[in-house]
Order: sequence, then C-alpha cells, then structure tokens
Amino acid sequence: MVEQPLTIALVIDTLANRGNGTSNSALQFADELQRQGHHVRLVGVGSPDYPARINKVPLVSWVASKQLMQFAEPSDTLFRTAFAGVDVVHIYMPFKFGRRAAKIARDMGIPVTAGFHLQPENVLYSAGPLRHIPGLSDFLYWLFRQWLYRRIDHIHVPTQMTASLLRAHGYKAKLHVISNGYSPDYTPGAPRDPNAPNPVPFRIIASGRLAREKDQITLIKAVALSKHAADIQLVIAGTGPLKRYLKFRSGRLLARKADIGFYKHADMPELLRSGDLFVHCSIADIESVSVIEAMACGLVPVIAASELSAASQFAMLDESLFPVHDAALLARRIDWWIDHPAERAQWSAEYAAHTKAHYSVEASVHKFADMEREAVTAAR
Repeated sequence: MVEQPLTIALVIDTLANRGNGTSNSALQFADELQRQGHHVRLVGVGSPDYPARINKVPLVSWVASKQLMQFAEPSDTLFRTAFAGVDVVHIYMPFKFGRRAAKIARDMGIPVTAGFHLQPENVLYSAGPLRHIPGLSDFLYWLFRQWLYRRIDHIHVPTQMTASLLRAHGYKAKLHVISNGYSPDYTPGAPRDPNAPNPVPFRIIASGRLAREKDQITLIKAVALSKHAADIQLVIAGTGPLKRYLKFRSGRLLARKADIGFYKHADMPELLRSGDLFVHCSIADIESVSVIEAMACGLVPVIAASELSAASQFAMLDESLFPVHDAALLARRIDWWIDHPAERAQWSAEYAAHTKAHYSVEASVHKFADMEREAVTAAR
C-alpha cells in the first residue's frame, strides 16, 4: 500500500539563521520532507510563508541573540492560518511560542508531536554563576515537562543519551531516537595519500557556539601543548559570547594566529574538507551535528568524553577520545594523529563511510515521518 504524503507544520522560534543548530536542523528536515513528497509549513521568525514577530524578553533575549537565537511572539491568528488543513503539528522548543502553538493545534483537533533539542545543561552553562545552584538542572527538566512535554505522546530525541536523561527525569511519552542527520552537501574530498608528508600548516578545525559548555579553551591549550604547536593552524567556526575571550587567549598561547569566527552554513563543507583533524571539546551536547558533518567530509574526529555529551558515541577508536577538560591528553591525541598520517588517511575513509551509512538526513526524515504517521493514526 502506498502511504499518502503528510502535511506537517514545523513550529520553531527562530528560522532566519542557519547558524543556530536547531533551526538548521529544522530547515534540513523541511527540505528533505518535501523532497520525499510531504508538504511542510514552517512557522516562526524568518519563515517565508508563516512568519512570526520577534518577542523581546528582557536580558534573556540579549543572551540568546549571542547564540543566534530569537524568541517568537505567539499569535493565535498565525497559528490558525498555518495549521488549517495540516495532519500534524511538530513543536521544536518548549518556550511560549511553541506552547501556545500546541494549545491552538489541540483546540483545532490536530495531533501534536515535539522534539527535545534544548538540553537544560546547555541553558545553565549560559547562565553564569546560576549554574552552580544545586538541583537547577533537575528543575529545568521538570519545568520543560510541565510547560510542554507532559501533554505530548510522541517526542523526537536525537540520541539514546537524551532518551535516557528524559526517562530519568520522569518523561512518560514514547521517545523516538532519530539523529538530526547531515545534509548531502557534506561529502569527502579527494582520498588522502597515506604516504604524503604532513601539510604545513596542519589544520585543526572545531565548530560550534563560542560558549562555555563547548569548552574551546581546552582545545587552545592543547594546541599550545602539542610538540607540533609551531606547525598547527587552528580554525574555530562559530559565534557566541566567548569570541573575544577565545581570540585573546589564542593570541597569547598559539604560535600561529587562530581563525575564530562565524562561517556561513553554505561554506562549512568546503571548510571541513580543507582540514586535517577535527576536535570537539564540548561538555554538554544533545547530539553534536557538527561532528557528524566533519566525519561526513572525511575528517577524523577527536572527541571529549563527557557524561552530558552524546558526541563520544561517534568515536570508532580510542585515539578519537579524550577525557573532557584534559588539555594534556588532548595534546597527545593530536600529536598521535599528526605522527601517524597513514592511520589518519585510513580512518578518514572509515569515518566518512560509517557516517554516510548511519546518519544521512534522508534516513532520519524517513524515521521522522514514521513517527508523525504514528501520532496521526493514534489520534484518529
């Protein structure tokens, strides 16, 4: 039996900037859903068809804007117009915009699903000294559940780690573990020659928000400790509140000037293909799509092992892991990969092939559509 295409409304506060990981994922899913024959209505700030107004929240909006995030102003008229005739509404964030959208959808008799893309630990690392208050992380899990998720029967989570955290915090819904996937634009360059000498400079790339929980300072320290420090060029692609601090520290510690700043989404595949090694130091991560994108481009990753980050699941050998915050051991990992170009060439191909087989956005969207169909069928 041929299944009929779905009409899905994707509700997310910020759609205007692909520099935000969640909005980027939503836009990738929308493109792929349409390619697979479904009909998508994007609802939020920056949507071409159903745009929302920006909701200015004192202080909070200023902090969020540093990380390319804006809050949307709820509008019942907007929601009723966007949801007319849809099969299902999917909410990305548990904030005021998403909560009101869910209520209007239910009032219209439309089933609602949601994604869990905002890890409370990420919120706390942006909250300065407040993150040291005992129990605050547990409180945020409870708050998000009360705000939105307790009335949702089907929740999309990007990793098994996220599912385990939600179960531990009392979430009762059916959890669908589906990777956010990576765009087909991320492909390997020419195969690496295992016998070629190391390039000078040797390019190490990192990607992500310039924020405390991403811990890029550990990478800067590790490069400075490397025995190859004089030959390493560091590129950190991203923007965020720590940009000036990271530029200052890298200027003091590194032999070569680091490139730290924002890269357009369209420029990222070429940037990753230009690199020789990818390092991810993050303390807290729901999935770490930047690691998937790097591997898809044939970059061997070196990833921090942290109990609050799902990224370490991508490591295929011990040399791709180091203990979170440990700059000295990270330096040794970097040196090992520089000293073993043949192994780097071999594992470049291995990581690219593994990523293509397991994390394509095409496969993820098929699973996402199955979740939405399940919600629609249950509602009927």
